[in-house]
Amino acid sequence: MLVPYGRFTRETPVSVLGEATGFLASAGLQRPAVSSLDEEAQAATVIQSLTDRDRRIYIGDLLYELVGRDMKVRYKRSVLGVLWSLLNPLAHLLVFVFLFRWVVPLDIPNYPLFAFTGVLAWNWFSSSLPAATVSITGNRELIRQPGFPIPILPAIPVLSNLIHFLIALGLLLAVLLVTGASLTRAALALPLVIALQFMLTLSLGYFAATLQVRFRDTSHLVALLMFLAMFLTPVFYRASSVPPRYQSLYHLNPMVYLITAYRDVLIYGRWPDMSALLVLGVGVLLAFWLGHRTFTRASLEFAEEL
Repeated sequence: MLVPYGRFTRETPVSVLGEATGFLASAGLQRPAVSSLDEEAQAATVIQSLTDRDRRIYIGDLLYELVGRDMKVRYKRSVLGVLWSLLNPLAHLLVFVFLFRWVVPLDIPNYPLFAFTGVLAWNWFSSSLPAATVSITGNRELIRQPGFPIPILPAIPVLSNLIHFLIALGLLLAVLLVTGASLTRAALALPLVIALQFMLTLSLGYFAATLQVRFRDTSHLVALLMFLAMFLTPVFYRASSVPPRYQSLYHLNPMVYLITAYRDVLIYGRWPDMSALLVLGVGVLLAFWLGHRTFTRASLEFAEEL
């Protein structure tokens, strides 16, 4: 059966593209009747036999459709829609500005932009990881589809929240330009910082999603850790404010380096600490490799455990 799927067109049984009605609708597909288990086995065989190029195209289109579906479901019947991606960080910003500029002053120059930068980076991380944690247990129908690329599921909330992050980042850049600030060559490091945060979040998402399948308390633990970690991350204060005796322990938090790097590039117009980012990058790549490997091995039993 010939199935057009974005740029991907191949004789592929439609059943491999998802059992869920909502997913099929978002992908513009119609599910044919499956008369036997042989057709399901054939579907898995076809996907596995794709060339590397065709498989990348297939996964890319599939990821595009699933992220689009996630965005549509999130803002379905919402009056403000995607504007919530701006209102949420702005609400946090107002609280922080009130507390740490008027109630307990921190004496940080240009504090609204300082805090807004930290809020944006932290919101992307703290929104993505809990969602990635439940990405497997919340998609049982897709997990049970033969040939479905399960590792893309934790990436969907990370990518969706990246879109929200970029929208809010555009607002931050506009404010910087309006206030007379100018981007320097250090802005070239911004894609690197964003890529590191994406890889870090997805790496942790793989570990958390794997644990969630076997221990359903994981999602509650992750939510609690996100709440506590916000106060252990320089979202609304300087990292240098931490007493020296705690600095070594404090800098085990990778978000310390990322938020500091965002502020260096956007607010201060200087290059971030590239040696620190290099060390962080090596650690993130190792974590991603371990997380993906652990997740992939465990995914062989996901369908049975769900």
